[in-house]
Amino acid sequence: MAMDDYQIQQLTEEYLVLFVVATTGDGKEPDNMRNTWKFLLKRNLPVDSLSNLQFACLGLGDSSYAKFNYAAKKLNKRLQQLGAQPIIPLALADDQHDYGSNAVVIPWMTNVWEEVEERLCLNFRNVENLHETFFFKWHCCRLDHTAILDEDNYHLLWPHRQTPTHSFKLINNVRTTDPSHFQDVRFIQFEVPESATWLPGDIIEIHPHNSKKQIDEFFALVQEHELDFDSNTLVRMSSNHQGMILPKCYSKPLNVRQMATYIWDLSAKPRRRFFELLALNCEDNMEKEKLLEFTTSDGLEEVLNYINRPRRTVLEVLQDFRHATSKLTLEIFIEMFSFIQTRSFSIASCVESKTLDLLVAVVEYRTKMSSPRLGLCSNWLKCLKIGDNILGCLKRGTMQLPKELSTPLIMIGPGTGIAPFRSIIQKLTINQNDLNSHKSLMWIFFGCRNRSKDFHFQNDLELWHKQNHIKLVVAFSRDQDHKIYVQHLIEENSQELKKLIKECNAYVYVAGSSTNMPKAVKEAFINVLDKDEAYVEKMFKINRYQEETWS
Repeated sequence: MAMDDYQIQQLTEEYLVLFVVATTGDGKEPDNMRNTWKFLLKRNLPVDSLSNLQFACLGLGDSSYAKFNYAAKKLNKRLQQLGAQPIIPLALADDQHDYGSNAVVIPWMTNVWEEVEERLCLNFRNVENLHETFFFKWHCCRLDHTAILDEDNYHLLWPHRQTPTHSFKLINNVRTTDPSHFQDVRFIQFEVPESATWLPGDIIEIHPHNSKKQIDEFFALVQEHELDFDSNTLVRMSSNHQGMILPKCYSKPLNVRQMATYIWDLSAKPRRRFFELLALNCEDNMEKEKLLEFTTSDGLEEVLNYINRPRRTVLEVLQDFRHATSKLTLEIFIEMFSFIQTRSFSIASCVESKTLDLLVAVVEYRTKMSSPRLGLCSNWLKCLKIGDNILGCLKRGTMQLPKELSTPLIMIGPGTGIAPFRSIIQKLTINQNDLNSHKSLMWIFFGCRNRSKDFHFQNDLELWHKQNHIKLVVAFSRDQDHKIYVQHLIEENSQELKKLIKECNAYVYVAGSSTNMPKAVKEAFINVLDKDEAYVEKMFKINRYQEETWS
């Protein structure tokens, strides 16, 4: 269960707990453990309050971020400060690893079960007979087809437990990059409800739906294998285990088409549990052996070559393992598919503009698979029509602006990383009093391939530069023989930037891809400050240097 769904005060009564912790933003804990973490940090908690607790902690992270797995590291340390004893060392999974998180997760799980079996004198895993050891999370009760579905499908349009803040009506959806450019980037604009409010740098969370093509492919498989259900099969869901909270999307009866449209992630890469479940009823020895191999440490190289590199989806795996797929039941499908998760986007406009603007790079690329790989959410947004309504959850971003309006801002946003900075500048240009305080003290470093093909918000940025609201510096990496990036232009302007940072206490903000850019920009600023790496690290600690990056 999510940490905040657990009554954390009961932790003193537990014997053994396994913690699996992701990290968000700039080394922050996820939304669903913030209350738990706040409670654990209370100073009045006795240092021996968890002395009866044994635990194991697994971090899920991405080493392209500077604060890799910080949330797991902090939780692991705090639990021991309160007297808890780890049964195995902290494990830190890295999504950047060739094998993905499984390179750490599978050995960690093996070690956990070995320790638990020894401590409790139990035998949990019996690979020879999965049916005797496999536990299902959910119970599926089929209903008569004549039962009436609840017309209110709000719980499906937003199946997550947190409540979406508003409904947004689409008023603009255009491609901003030149048709000859390799990437389709969308300027997407929504009408803003009167009650909606946000600050510059904030984000919107969106829940996408599967495409009609994916849904049709799924039901074609169901029909081909003559499985025991169809798109209209109606079910009522319940939990098989006391204390395991039923997901909001299963709170009312629903049919399989609704599951395949709003809930199941048909674009996902299959996880270990997916292979276990696919092998469960399989009567073909070759297929079953291969599927179970995918769940082991010895099978990681096979998973890399078959799943990770070509980016195979769950639907494509079902098409490949035809004997195993033919033996699936609706109950197994419900267990094996992961849920569609929300996606976060930086808001590219201020609330005073009366529109909520997004800059979305549509994800589409090719691997050795015959069909291109498509990002679920970006392609869903691309296909929205004018007048369509979506649900969105407005949340605080990681960026913290200085309290003093006179503080200079140095903003580095190549590509779609420019989005949050547009909202900051737009707010100041609308509020003239704020703008006067910031005059000529906002530097924008923007980077793209070509001036004529992917210069996002070109008209806005060049107008603000002409009006002396900002100092705009642009790197067009492919418009000359040698490549020029934002980090090169930062060093070219070192004298002015050094003065702003050292004498005027300027804030530095970096937004964009987490691959190479943030590290290169940081090194450029170290060079600007005469190799004073300690000064840059200090800026990080006091939030004068902030990064908002994504992989």
